[in-house]
Amino acid sequence: MEIVGFIASLLIGISLGLIGGGGSILTVPVLVYLFGVHPVAATAYSLFIVGATSLAGSYPKYKAGEINLKTALIFGIPSIAAVYATRAFIVPAIPVYIFSVGNFVITKPLLMMLLFAVLMVFASVSMIRDKKKTAVEDAAEQKFNYPLILIEGAVVGILTGLVGAGGGFLIIPALVLLSKLPMKQAVGTSLLIIAAKSLIGFTGDLGKTAMNWTLLLSVTALAVAGIFIGNILSKKISANSLKKGFGWFVLVMGIYIIIKELFFSAGVGH
Repeated sequence: MEIVGFIASLLIGISLGLIGGGGSILTVPVLVYLFGVHPVAATAYSLFIVGATSLAGSYPKYKAGEINLKTALIFGIPSIAAVYATRAFIVPAIPVYIFSVGNFVITKPLLMMLLFAVLMVFASVSMIRDKKKTAVEDAAEQKFNYPLILIEGAVVGILTGLVGAGGGFLIIPALVLLSKLPMKQAVGTSLLIIAAKSLIGFTGDLGKTAMNWTLLLSVTALAVAGIFIGNILSKKISANSLKKGFGWFVLVMGIYIIIKELFFSAGVGH
């Protein structure tokens, strides 16, 4: 299973390089089901893996002029504050046993996996759905809707902190709609925001979560290698068809996790 896990780690990076997101949604399931990492620890590991991979991927985007630093700051600051606070204070405060109905026990690991699976289903829908964008929309003058950007940044930060996903599928539409960024700039800017908030959020776990650094750095190295492979492949493969195919895969994975956790793990914890 570990060999499959290492192959999947490479795929996480490849998908990030190809479509600018989506890969991080696989990180927690890969860590939990293929490497046997506890779900709560897996969300912490995922922040480091996603953060380091996105940081590596954002460098070529920056060189290509596809990162808007002003937007990254406006969206990133509330997002970074929210993810750090979530990891440092909210996650440790959630009790191990939350509630039970008869023999059905909702535990902290079960809740986090279910939350993650629901997020996967929403992410998959945004990847599968056809987006009807026009050239005029891409060329629109940039105007900032500051209150909405700040609120969205904080909401994405809380979700990232709880489930360890980068949240690119939430950030990219927000940047296009609220900041009027062209799609390519939205993807590049999203990678930088994901990198900053994930790595800073991860520091909220240091000293609170036992880390297997050998596993963590191995998976990260493969994901980083994958993002560069993905960048090369993105010039040869249709991003739209790939995004849809990946979306269907994430949808199936999300439904699988919901069924597995509700019917085969409930009442046991992890």
